[in-house]
Amino acid sequence: MPGQNQMCSQVRWQQTDSSGLHMTLDDFRRSLSATEPPAAELTLALAGLWWDAKGDWTRAHESSQQDEGVEGSWVHAYLHRTEGDQGNATYWYSRAGKPVCREPPDVEWVSIVKDLLR
Repeated sequence: MPGQNQMCSQVRWQQTDSSGLHMTLDDFRRSLSATEPPAAELTLALAGLWWDAKGDWTRAHESSQQDEGVEGSWVHAYLHRTEGDQGNATYWYSRAGKPVCREPPDVEWVSIVKDLLR
């Protein structure tokens, strides 16, 4: 989320199961101090939200478009909503199986990040 820059070296990982590591919302926010997303730890949809928080809508959009599933569609919807293209956003919310969000964009951003980090 914009304005949440902290030292990337402080990122802590938590073991969640035998399949790997899990990033927390705080970890995700701290990673925003880096110049590139922690690619090995993020899905394409999360990378889209990472780029959005960095103010790079184009890279955010490109990343979310690469994920043709529900997660990518949800982030894609959010991005079109934030740019003011409600018609396009509505289409992508439908593809994601999500209702059109009426919350402020920063609230939706946190909600999506939290959900995708699970």
